[in-house]
Amino acid sequence: MNDLLADLRIVEFSAFVAAPLGGMTMAQLGAEVIRIDPIGGGIDHNRWPVTESGASLYWAGLNKAKRSVALALDQPEGRELAKAIATAPGPGGGIVLTNLPPLAGLDYASLRAARTDVIMLRLIGNRDGSAAVDYTVNAASGFPLITGPGDGTRPVNNVLPAWDVATGLYLATALLAAERHRGRTGAGQQVVAALADVMLAMVGHLGYIGDVQINGRTRPPLGNDLYGSFGRDFATKDARRVMVIALTPRQWGALGRATGLAEALAAIGPRLGLDLDTEAGRFAARDAIAAVLAPWCAARTLAEIEAAFAGSGVLWGPFQDFVTLVGGDPRCSTANPLFAEIDQPGIGRYLAPGLPLDFGAAPRRPTAPAPLLGEHTDAVLADVLGLSAGEIGRLHKAGIAAGPR
Repeated sequence: MNDLLADLRIVEFSAFVAAPLGGMTMAQLGAEVIRIDPIGGGIDHNRWPVTESGASLYWAGLNKAKRSVALALDQPEGRELAKAIATAPGPGGGIVLTNLPPLAGLDYASLRAARTDVIMLRLIGNRDGSAAVDYTVNAASGFPLITGPGDGTRPVNNVLPAWDVATGLYLATALLAAERHRGRTGAGQQVVAALADVMLAMVGHLGYIGDVQINGRTRPPLGNDLYGSFGRDFATKDARRVMVIALTPRQWGALGRATGLAEALAAIGPRLGLDLDTEAGRFAARDAIAAVLAPWCAARTLAEIEAAFAGSGVLWGPFQDFVTLVGGDPRCSTANPLFAEIDQPGIGRYLAPGLPLDFGAAPRRPTAPAPLLGEHTDAVLADVLGLSAGEIGRLHKAGIAAGPR
């Protein structure tokens, strides 16, 4: 973490990926992020992957460096406490991040009545207010129909929640923009983001809407081939697979030199009447190029290919599963300053990533673990609301507030 946003307090009512990721990004930038959950945990508290004891690695992963408060949000007094925390005075406070349906008293109008400059960032599914999640949004994006084998027999939904990830980072950006606006004008606001709109924006940004409207076509399914240039996966002698790409003329030349196949590759262009110094030419000749490269890769182990490509300028990478990534990739280790070993309460000691940015003005620090559910309930009630120990004790006894199990 660092302290770039140490003067901000963000209150989060969230679940799943996008909103928790947005809040965690702020926390890893140094903001105080208070996640308020119902007593016993929200709908994502036990989401997979989990440990053998049932502790959620997913929840721990998306809530690092936050503070956790557990309140009876189904009770008026619990919601009043949550509202008081969200609208507590202070120049960096009054910021709420949520993707949950608003509870009575916790909607924007109610919060604004308590603090006129409150900022609420609210994530919804579809623009019309109907429900959506990453998998349903992705299904409508067009990408599943061009993902997977080139035969196009069935759609393939991506297991990476890409729209959630993009939306979480959009929420973090929107939060900073709204807070900057408040700093200039003194005015708060509600910012609404629709998950489906993030998907539509990216489909447009990447040129796929224009391709249909201007060119009257759509990208076909190509398996692992790179669209519009040369890139393909190849099998190695030891049953591994590598991705080899040549986006630029420089990378194309490096590939020929590193493999010793420069003459054979150069002969493809004149034979097919294509200019292989262009991306379009290499894309059109991709099958002929792959026919030359496939035997070369198949005759070598992954280690031999790595040695041949090292320092050559070839753009390539091995396919690997999570086990190989964690166990053998030096980028996923404490040698990479992104990672630090943390002691996660209820789970154990393991590698956890911090913020994947290096700020010259704020030296990188190891990330803090995720809190236990309700770990900071008493501290927040005392520090933010100024409640006495006796009053906090009454709230516990009445089942309105709860600490960690």
